[in-house]
Amino acid sequence: MRVLISVTDKTGVSEFARGLADLGAELISTGGTARLLRENGIPVRDVGEVTGFPEMLDGRVKTMHPKITGAILAVRANPSHAASLREHAIEPIDMVVVNLYQFEKIAARADASLEDLIENIDIGGPTMIRSAAKNWQDVAIITSPADYEPVLGELHALGNLSRATKWKLAKQAFRITAAYDRAISLRLEQVDSAPELLPAVLDIQTPRRMTLRYGENPHQQAALYASGAAGIAGAEQLHGKELSYNNLVDLDACWQLVCEFSNPAAAIVKHTNPAGCAEQSSLVEAWRKALECDPVSAFGGVIGFNREVDEETAAGVAGLFVEAIAAPAYSAGALGILQAKKNIRLVQVTGTQDSLVVKSISGGYLAQTPDDASFDRAACEVKTRRAPTAEEWTALEFAWKVVKHVKSNAIVYAHAGQTAAVGAGQMSRVDSVNLGAMKAQLPLDGTVVASDAYFPFPDGLEQAAKHGATAFIQPGGSVKDAEVIAAADRLGLAMVFTGVRHFRH
Repeated sequence: MRVLISVTDKTGVSEFARGLADLGAELISTGGTARLLRENGIPVRDVGEVTGFPEMLDGRVKTMHPKITGAILAVRANPSHAASLREHAIEPIDMVVVNLYQFEKIAARADASLEDLIENIDIGGPTMIRSAAKNWQDVAIITSPADYEPVLGELHALGNLSRATKWKLAKQAFRITAAYDRAISLRLEQVDSAPELLPAVLDIQTPRRMTLRYGENPHQQAALYASGAAGIAGAEQLHGKELSYNNLVDLDACWQLVCEFSNPAAAIVKHTNPAGCAEQSSLVEAWRKALECDPVSAFGGVIGFNREVDEETAAGVAGLFVEAIAAPAYSAGALGILQAKKNIRLVQVTGTQDSLVVKSISGGYLAQTPDDASFDRAACEVKTRRAPTAEEWTALEFAWKVVKHVKSNAIVYAHAGQTAAVGAGQMSRVDSVNLGAMKAQLPLDGTVVASDAYFPFPDGLEQAAKHGATAFIQPGGSVKDAEVIAAADRLGLAMVFTGVRHFRH
């Protein structure tokens, strides 16, 4: 067996090469890899000795030679290929061990020059990898140190590598070269160009992190894909049963909601809609007030906290059946309390927002920038004769942050720092108004109402006023705004227009 070894990542390569040499393999190598092997007492031939041609152009040309590429690409069962090898005195190469220049490491540097980027584009490596992968039935291609041990194990056990193993390694190799070329293309597009919020080509290349038991329903297959450690996709699970597809969707909804607040906040989510949310001076008080909003719907819900979960909060949560909790941290005492509940899923999360929100539709994808418009009181317009009181302003700001995370048509009744009722996902806005009131467990007298989009008619406002609401916040923009404002004035209500809509579909 003849093996070509040329690696940038030298993790474990000496041990692997020694194992191959012990099996009788002849090793061929280049530059720094050959030097490392010799330093470790492993016999190796230089590529230049095989090709009869020295490395040149500062190492840019080493392995691209017929005596290397021909030795890899020759199909052993093809008589004409075998004849060509004999005619040109080329000995076949049976295994290629190659990994690539670390272009992405250089590309991640903000100060990387175009010259730095170009110089770190590997040419010979991808050529060797593609050549070996193309001739996979005859040549094993090893591209990752993670494969060294299992490959040696199979060689010891069988004396060679199975067809299935070589096919698996070839597919992995093509994935690596495809990802490498993609990284180069994406990074070079940024040179001398302003980054586009909506790229000309939607390029999503994310490894599968976890296969889930099923999707939204048991007859659907599902998996989680993630490349980083941020957000729910990158969260660390500390305890509990395996996360489900629906758990992850709900965890993301409550995590994004609590991240709206700077003070301690808690959110209880059921089927992606808030069943309760509160922002208070302490986390335990936020939890209690969030639960007060709709304790019935909170059963079997998912909870988000924007602070480390302490013992007192954990003790409160432990009294309720909860599917999962997302938080940035948990105290040792809180973990002790919550881990006593065998099935509850605890995840530790950092980071929030992606640069792009992507959804699939039949035949394609929709992409948009995140809804990161924050509340700006200075940009709001008081449209009624009566302006909100100081307490109403505080409640309106809170409600506006929550309604952004409720499915349209969305209505939120709130007091300062606490949701009082939520009406979500109805086909008409007045239905959302009435649904929220129907579900209310807390008194609605003196509440404010946030509407994610404009009131198309006065009826929604009038119904909310009958239930006790005194102040409203909405985007405005209806052809009937004047009628809605007139109704508010007639009823002595305060109403604010934000000029910003928060549809959530």
